[in-house]
Parts: sequence; C-alpha cells; structure tokens
Amino acid sequence: MQGAGGVVFVSHGSPMLPLEPGSAAPMLVDLGRELLRQGRPRAVLAWSPHWMTRGIAAGASRRPPTLHDFHGFDPALQRLRYDVPGDPDLAAQVVGLLQQAGLPAALDTQRGLDHGVWVPLQLMFPQADIPVVPLSMPWPLDAAGAWRLGGLLAPLREQGVLLLGSGSLTHNLHEFRGAATVDDAPEPYVLEFAAWFEDAIARGETAALLDWRERAPQARRAHPSDEHLLPLHWALGAAGEALRPRRWHGGVHYGMLSMDAWSLC
Repeated sequence: MQGAGGVVFVSHGSPMLPLEPGSAAPMLVDLGRELLRQGRPRAVLAWSPHWMTRGIAAGASRRPPTLHDFHGFDPALQRLRYDVPGDPDLAAQVVGLLQQAGLPAALDTQRGLDHGVWVPLQLMFPQADIPVVPLSMPWPLDAAGAWRLGGLLAPLREQGVLLLGSGSLTHNLHEFRGAATVDDAPEPYVLEFAAWFEDAIARGETAALLDWRERAPQARRAHPSDEHLLPLHWALGAAGEALRPRRWHGGVHYGMLSMDAWSLC
C-alpha cells in the first residue's frame, strides 16, 4: 500500500516543546491523528532550517540518529530519542529530482534528525514507525527559491510522501526574556503578523507571500532573519495548485513564538 501523501507546515518553536507543551503540543498531536485518519504516509520528507548546506543534501541513513543540536536547555532533553527508520531509496529519488532540475544535490549517509524535525514528529507520529528523510536548506536562499524547491518535490505527494516544512511562523529570539513562560500573553505584533499570513494563504496570494518582507506587517520584528519562515514557502510551493489550506491554531509560546501549523493539501 502506497500510503497518503500531502504537505504540512509546522512551527517547531523551542527545543523545550516536549517538556513545556503549552498550547502547541496538543495541536500537533491532533494534526498527526488527522493525517493518519487520511491515510498513513509512506514516508516523511522533512525540511528544517537547522540543517544548512552550500548545496542540497538528503539524509540517506537507514537509522538516522536523534541530534541534540542545542545547548543551555533542560538536560532531560538529551535523553529523548526519536528512533525512526530512514529511507535511502527516497533520499536517492529526491536527489535525482533535484539534479534533473539542474540543482547541486547529494546524499549524506550519516545525517541524523535535528530538533526541527524530531521535536514535532514525536508528537505527530509517536509510534516512530514512519520513515523520515531530512533535507538540507541550501544557503543563501530567499522565499522564491524555497517556493521553487518545494515545487520540484511536489510529485512525491502522489507517491505517498508527506512533505513537512518545519520552521516558525514568528521567530525573534532577541526578544526572548529569561523569565518568560510558555503561557505568557502574546505580543500584539505576533498576532498581527500571523493574521496577515492566514489571510494571504487563504486567498492564495502568491505574489504577496513571496514579497512578505515588504508587505507583511511587523515583518522585520517577526523575523530578523529569514530561515525559520522559509519552510512555509517551501511547503506552499510543494502544495502548488493543489493548495487547500487549513490553519491549525497552536497559540503563542513565551509571548513571541507563534506556533501555528498548516495542512496545505
């Protein structure tokens, strides 16, 4: 059985999400259950800003390790594992699609799963029985490039692959306060920025979404740098004309991290 493919974007937020679930973790659990009701994916192709490379690399490990690519957080996080199988054949297929489009792409047989991948997936698919292939973010990159990259991988949807873009709808860690709690009241600019994206996605306003730096309210404050928003553009590009967006409200953590997700097709 091939399985059910699709495209989703999730905000993975802080590495502390497994220990401080707030409003987002229950939402991710519900999102995963809904995806499974629609049909179990054959595999997950995951794109996170926590693996950046000069070209593009696809993880081809048969058993990708759990990477604890952070420091300064609760030591209990170091004991968490997400022991899923990999899918080297899918990784090779991804590299083939990208090379056919003239992009530099290669396999990485050693790469594990960064926290942008395993933190949301352990909530969405806790049985850890769906193979996962990580894909690197080539750098430098802009919204149009991320959109195009997602579009090149869109055929995988029809083969039962779930394309998962994992970033953050807002991501200004310069504003993180040491005394902040996961349930702090959201900053008004976070809600304003998130509302603009909800409306633009619902209307299918591709030009505005690609020009978000100039058109979205509070864009510079919401994202001092681009990398955590680009997985949303990647996912939108992968959905393409099949776009049927549904926003999953994840609330706001620590007053400044919007944790919303979208299932896109």
